[in-house]
Amino acid sequence: MSATAETLTKAPLGERLGDRINPLVVKEIRQGLRTRLFWVCFGLMLVACVLLSLTAYADVRDGGYRPRGNFYFFTFFVCLGLVHFFVIPYSAYRSLAREREDETWVLLALTGLGPRRILRGKVTSFLAQAALYASAVGPFLLFSYYLNGIDLPTILVVLALGTAWLVFLTVLGVCAATLADGRLGRAFVHFLVLGVLAGGVAQGLGIAFALSEGSSRLMRERELPYVIGVALWLMLSYGWLLFEAAAARLSLITENYSRGPRRALVAQMLISAVVVVWIWWKQGMDRDISSVAGVVGCLHLTVAGVFVISDVDGQARALRTQTRMWSLLRPGAVRGFRLMVLLLVAWSAFCALLGMGSSMQSNWRTLLHITVAAAAYPLLYFSVALLVAKMPRSDRFASPAAVRILFVALAGLGSVLPPLMALLIDEPANNGLINLLNPTVGLVSFGEHDYRMDEPKMPVGLLMFLCGVALLSVFAADRALVERERRVHAS
Repeated sequence: MSATAETLTKAPLGERLGDRINPLVVKEIRQGLRTRLFWVCFGLMLVACVLLSLTAYADVRDGGYRPRGNFYFFTFFVCLGLVHFFVIPYSAYRSLAREREDETWVLLALTGLGPRRILRGKVTSFLAQAALYASAVGPFLLFSYYLNGIDLPTILVVLALGTAWLVFLTVLGVCAATLADGRLGRAFVHFLVLGVLAGGVAQGLGIAFALSEGSSRLMRERELPYVIGVALWLMLSYGWLLFEAAAARLSLITENYSRGPRRALVAQMLISAVVVVWIWWKQGMDRDISSVAGVVGCLHLTVAGVFVISDVDGQARALRTQTRMWSLLRPGAVRGFRLMVLLLVAWSAFCALLGMGSSMQSNWRTLLHITVAAAAYPLLYFSVALLVAKMPRSDRFASPAAVRILFVALAGLGSVLPPLMALLIDEPANNGLINLLNPTVGLVSFGEHDYRMDEPKMPVGLLMFLCGVALLSVFAADRALVERERRVHAS
């Protein structure tokens, strides 16, 4: 051992770094730099930047000291953004998708690196390629500063947001490559990725244009640091969550595959709570902030919860001995369902308490009602979907994909049927009593305030009824999941 350590110490720095770096990173970088796509994109981008810089020189020379830095900074950033926001994420998606299509993923798994290290190597290698592109465009972006019209803080803000957006889109592409197994599903995901990345390019360049064109005005806005901080946190936290979800999908059933994504989800909600408290305090303890945070947070948990509650029943025999009642991070549909119930109730209670401690407003009870209802509706429809899928002894509706489809179908029916029923009996389509179990119209009704009577449009009794139905459904779904897990273990 000492001889090995001494040999590593005497080895050159390059060899020591090569032994410590993920070997997949070196492999992917070497393979990526040899492709025609890299050199074509790199060459076209560099030629475009050189031509734009010559045009900028001629423009400034003819126009005197007219400020043109903001315009040419955006044009240089467009050259970089097309590569960063489309070529790099799409290449990352195709790299992993090709591994699964050619069935070479098994060979990577046999290396002993594990899904998380393999995915980390994929992402890191393409981010390293993105750094090479950025190093070529960086001098041109700095050149635009000397053309007047844009300041260094604006340049740094745009580059920071662009880097976070690049990381998020790259992780999104890698995660998308793990979604489908069949040929038809892969084709659908392929077209979906192309559409999402096209929208990502438009959104990234649009924000860069708004910041570069209005730099002098936007930098004086007091809310800008809050917006930038929240945007960075959302991109990085969702990137982490998607990365853990992708690693879980590629893990073996005998591994504790659910620990990573569930831990990331819990950490995301805890840090988001700190961010909400900070913004709420800075904005003078406004109740609207707590209410909006409650609705948006429950909506996020609903989308994430569809994948958490639809886990397989039971777990591998090697994991059962260390699993307890409170082991909510371990695999299994019952533990995933309990985790989502805990998160939804905790987030709604947190936002409600935050609103109760805010400055008094005339509609404070209405804001409290919509915060509670935002958690009650997903709990109700989660439970109903699991009851329909898990109570029968048949496994036809018990698969993860079937549970997700059932949830979407039941939520859609719950949103459409009550308004139609109200129209059939000559009542308004937004009748609060008829739409009490409607997850969309009902939530909007709980957020409406009657300013003439100075009270919520939906009385507190209806809210208590909704919460009672949701709690009963949660209890029934939990018992059904426990019973099904016992049957799976017994078999």
